Amino acid sequence: MSASEFFHMGGYAVFVWSSYGIALVLLGWTFISPIFTKKSIIKELKMKYRQQARQQDGQRQESTQ
Repeated sequence: MSASEFFHMGGYAVFVWSSYGIALVLLGWTFISPIFTKKSIIKELKMKYRQQARQQDGQRQESTQ
């Protein structure tokens, strides 16, 4: 079996290699997607924490006056 026969896959190369490509893209997305999700969740939590801290500071200032 030569390399060209292997890559030709008996006439089914388009289907075989496209399947491999799609699987590779999906696996890549499976690993990359949580990274983006984690970043957005951290950003959202930081905003909520800052908002809550500002509200508590405002309440403290009102109670001391």
